[in-house]
Amino acid sequence: MFSTSDIFHIASKKEFEKTTLKVFRYQYDNNPVYQNFCRLLKKDKTNVKSLTEIPFLPIQFFKSHDVVSSAEPVQTIFTSSGTTGTITSRHLVTDLNFYEQSFRLGFSQFYGNIEDYVVLALLPSYLEREGSSLIYMAKDLIEGSNQPDSGFYLHNYDELIQKLIQLDQSGQNVLLIGVTYALLDLIEKQNFQLKNTIIMETGGMKGKRKEIIREELHEILCNGFGVSKIHSEYGMTELLSQAYSLGDGIFECPPWMEILIRDTEDALSYVAEGKTGGINVIDLANINSCSFIATQDLGKKYPNHSFEVLGRFDNSDIRGCNLMVI
Repeated sequence: MFSTSDIFHIASKKEFEKTTLKVFRYQYDNNPVYQNFCRLLKKDKTNVKSLTEIPFLPIQFFKSHDVVSSAEPVQTIFTSSGTTGTITSRHLVTDLNFYEQSFRLGFSQFYGNIEDYVVLALLPSYLEREGSSLIYMAKDLIEGSNQPDSGFYLHNYDELIQKLIQLDQSGQNVLLIGVTYALLDLIEKQNFQLKNTIIMETGGMKGKRKEIIREELHEILCNGFGVSKIHSEYGMTELLSQAYSLGDGIFECPPWMEILIRDTEDALSYVAEGKTGGINVIDLANINSCSFIATQDLGKKYPNHSFEVLGRFDNSDIRGCNLMVI
């Protein structure tokens, strides 16, 4: 078994690789879905010696299987949002302590002490359903801020506008976490000139608006909020860690998370830095499900381990990652 100290005290690349290979062997032994997938690729504990040899489970398996590496009882089930009629992902979590430590430590690495912020969460589409891991994280950050002004907002935009202006003008550091379409709705009602507020978009039009490219979106949001940069969070239901962008769409991972970019034509090989491919995620906090996820996102990786998210595979729900044909 692994403890949170094994995962969250990684201090070097060598230590990360060593821990990652240990996690692979553990999940191979304890996760029947993952083990069967590895066997189909003719991979096992004896012939995987490096990170690039580890099989990455297509994220669609969370829609069709219980992906679990622990015999402990399930504490909660996180579910993805989905349009009517689509099958949603289910992430069975047997130890919420890993999730809580992951997002608390990850946030503090990029933003410092949560108590330095008033946290305002504009996440209507997530609040209106059960099982959102983002709502779980936002609720914990709101409570951890120990600020009476922190809280969730649904459709009460007028109240949020008043609160945002009042807090920003008082010199209070504010973090506004918002789903993309709701942030756009907000600036259509009010133009801001914010000096002490971080705007963090979590992605997603959720079918409410037409998708637009990131550069255009961030320009609109920068103009609407009167800020120079838009921050972003990269996470998903199937993961227990987040990467953050402090601007310009360039993301960085915490020490227990890593991104690899696979070839879109050959899912078992990798492309060079700066080249576009499919995003594979190593998330060691995901110790009790699967730490090796082949996502449906396209991206690029850069020399300093930062990365960019460029979009999604076309018709990803139908085609998925080409590993699925195995």
